Amino acid sequence: MADMPVAPQSHDAHAAIRDLVGLLMPVVYHDRMPVPSPSPDARAVVTGASQGIGEALANELAARGHHLIITARRGDVLQTVADRITARHGVTVEIRPVDLTDSGARRDLGNELAERNISILCNNAGTATFGPVAALDPEGEQDQVALNVNAVHDLTLAVLPGMIGRAGGGILISGSAAGNSPIPNNATYAASKAFANTFSESLRGEVKKDGVHVTLLAPGPVRTELPDASERSLVEKLIPEFLWIDTEYTARVSLDALEHNRMRVVPGLTSKAMSVASGYAPRAVVAPIVGAVYKKLGGD
Repeated sequence: MADMPVAPQSHDAHAAIRDLVGLLMPVVYHDRMPVPSPSPDARAVVTGASQGIGEALANELAARGHHLIITARRGDVLQTVADRITARHGVTVEIRPVDLTDSGARRDLGNELAERNISILCNNAGTATFGPVAALDPEGEQDQVALNVNAVHDLTLAVLPGMIGRAGGGILISGSAAGNSPIPNNATYAASKAFANTFSESLRGEVKKDGVHVTLLAPGPVRTELPDASERSLVEKLIPEFLWIDTEYTARVSLDALEHNRMRVVPGLTSKAMSVASGYAPRAVVAPIVGAVYKKLGGD
């Protein structure tokens, strides 16, 4: 019997398999890469670093040996934070007093970061308002979008080309469990955090192959310590003690998650419960219930 001819497409099939393996191997390799180790010329950037989670992230990064650029609006407060971090950890801390709601100031900071070796970006700065959006100050609501959405987007775009070019970097974006579902009386905040949540998780899928880690931090209520009863805000009075999570714990588990390239870190019982509720309960049921709670936070 004559030899059977080899199907002309067989070589093409083998080549296609080799090409597929070649495409997949960098994904596997880069997904295991850690975020860049501390180095003298590299900087980890933390926005909103004057208090809360931002200050805790700056402290935790410094404890791990990273030199820093920290930003917030008030230069005097930033300098105090920087001096305290340097005294404790011996790292370089550069301060940038910047109002990230200002497009020009945001652009200037982004231009600087684009030229620097930024190893880690913690897009943490954010603000919230409570109450019916029609009754709130329009300028304040616009500033909230600028800070919670535009600053996250602009600064990420500024550092991303450099991270991809160096085949390494980490981006931690502070979203929120509130961004998982509609929240009446917290409309602008919930919508802005929905952007942060979706942008972070979408971006992660795009840059895994480039060695860049992207992790979403989606916390519930966070604080450093409980104030005296006379100094507690309405939020602190309404939310039970056991539901609060510590800022230092939040910073530590968030940076651990970034190191391991986890998609999302959800510290705290409240945020986990909100994530589950938004995933399984009908929005038409959840929104009025949560909205009633947030109406109280607006003072009604």
